[in-house]
This record gives sequence, structure tokens and C-alpha cells, in this order.
Amino acid sequence: MKKIIPAFILLVCLGFTAKAQQSEMKQTIDLADSKNHLNKVVTLCDTVYGLKIVSDTLTLLNMGGNYPHQKFTIAVRGNKLQLDWVNLKRKHLCVTGVLELYKNTLQITASEPTQITVSK
Repeated sequence: MKKIIPAFILLVCLGFTAKAQQSEMKQTIDLADSKNHLNKVVTLCDTVYGLKIVSDTLTLLNMGGNYPHQKFTIAVRGNKLQLDWVNLKRKHLCVTGVLELYKNTLQITASEPTQITVSK
């Protein structure tokens, strides 16, 4: 019993440390401050204004405005994400990923279902 209690306390402490590191890595940012967060994992939220299905493994979502005046773009790669593409316009969604600059436009690439959440 005496050995179990210290092991349990150590396990709990490690769990809190891992959670704190994870929350520091992923942060929701304001688009006005986005240039300071390039190449970092961030969460951006906005409304889908348009989408373009380029191929069966690439779909582009224009967020916060119609192309070419969108605030940022979500590049959905692969076929793991199964979204209701037809009814996605005007929905509010959040995406988590590495913020990049592609042809002078902010972009986050998503390939896993856990990266995008759609508000009802």
C-alpha cells in the first residue's frame, strides 16, 4: 500500500504536466494576430463561405469570405474526413492545425476528423 500511493501521486502529476503542455501547443487565436502564429498549431473558427472540391483527396474551404477575399482557407486532404459538403456553406466551424501562408493567404491543412468541429 505504501508503494502504491507515491506511484499514484506521480502518475497524477505526470498527467497534469502532459495536459498543460498540450494546451500550450494548441491555442485559439484572433486573425488580426495570425502573422505572429505562423508555423504553430492553432485553432481558427469562422463561417464557411464557399468550397471547391479539387479532387477526391483535396477540398478547399473558404472561411470568412468568398474567394479570393477569404480570411483563411482550410485545405482538407485525404479521405478520412467525411463531411456533409453540400450543406456545409454558412456553417460555423473550427479547425485545429499548423497555420501556414500559401500564396499570401493563411491556410490550415486538415486530414484527421479530430481537426474540424462543425457547429450545429
